[in-house]
Amino acid sequence: MYAPVARHRKPKQRTLTGSTARTAATLALASAASATAFDSTGHAEPALTPAQVKAKVDRLYHDAEVATEKYNGVREKADSSRRSLDRLRDEAARRTERLNASRDALGSLATAQYRAGAIDPSVQVALTSDPDRYLERAAIAERAGDRQAAAVAGMRQQLGRIAQLRAEADERLEELSSQQKDLRTHKAEIQNKIGAAEKLLSRLTAEQRARYARQDGHGAPAAAPARADRNDQNDQTDQTGRTGRTGRNAPRGGPVQAPGSRAGQAVSFAYGALGKPYVWGATGPSAFDCSGLTQAAWRSAGVSLPRTTYTQINAGQRVPRSQLAPGDLVFFYSGLSHVGLYIGNGQMIHAPRPGTPVRVAPIDQMPFAGATRPA
Repeated sequence: MYAPVARHRKPKQRTLTGSTARTAATLALASAASATAFDSTGHAEPALTPAQVKAKVDRLYHDAEVATEKYNGVREKADSSRRSLDRLRDEAARRTERLNASRDALGSLATAQYRAGAIDPSVQVALTSDPDRYLERAAIAERAGDRQAAAVAGMRQQLGRIAQLRAEADERLEELSSQQKDLRTHKAEIQNKIGAAEKLLSRLTAEQRARYARQDGHGAPAAAPARADRNDQNDQTDQTGRTGRTGRNAPRGGPVQAPGSRAGQAVSFAYGALGKPYVWGATGPSAFDCSGLTQAAWRSAGVSLPRTTYTQINAGQRVPRSQLAPGDLVFFYSGLSHVGLYIGNGQMIHAPRPGTPVRVAPIDQMPFAGATRPA
């Protein structure tokens, strides 16, 4: 006989009682508290002093300005690519229209020749009542045939040129698509930097934010705020390019003569822009970014400057800091990410950053990188 098989039983769970239960509960609570504390430490933002907030905001605005100049450069290329694409498409359309007209003309001639060529020429001479006239017409037809052959050769050239234009247009379209992708990338970067800066500023008190707003966003206070009126009687610009400012609109140390009428006009335009908002990518007339302001100022004087800081620095004669004159472009940071318009006595007019309008500021508040005097 077989021995009965013992049934497997599930082990009985033992409950904790007394001091054992209290010890387990204590360990569980301690473990949970430790986990919570660790999790909180990993996600909580560190407390920053107002000075640290301002330093971080300055860096974010600086990085946003670098991205803005890249955006401006790509947008300039994209605009050029778009204009080139439009020209190529227009030329291809015009050539295609002319080609179609030539085809129609050749088709009509071919049809007439087909109809006339149904009878052998010797038979036509025999049947005609005026053989001499027929031979004259035949000679004319032969010459027309030569012209037809030339027209066909011209059509072939046109077809080749149209194919080339379409290939070039396809290349421009590909370039434009790539540039538009870069524009979206730079735009997102700018918006992220500005958004992060505004989030940090929200940590400050109203008084601290107001104090920061009085700065240029580069870690130094701006010059006394000023708003210029183009009709201000204190604004004196004559045909020689001398620009005089008195009172609150004057740079420290009194007015400084511009080296020419164009420079004087550029300075006058910059004074007229005081108080207008900074908007990245803007070139006026109601808002500006830094290179947009300098470009607009010199455009008002009839001088065309490139769009970006790193191209504007090569748009004229380089001048040392010791020889700066009103109207000169002054550049800052190693990457040439910021530019202002010099107005004399160590002062400039510039568009500082988002939230801060066009204003007068000292040029020594940022790392000086060079200066250019537009032609």
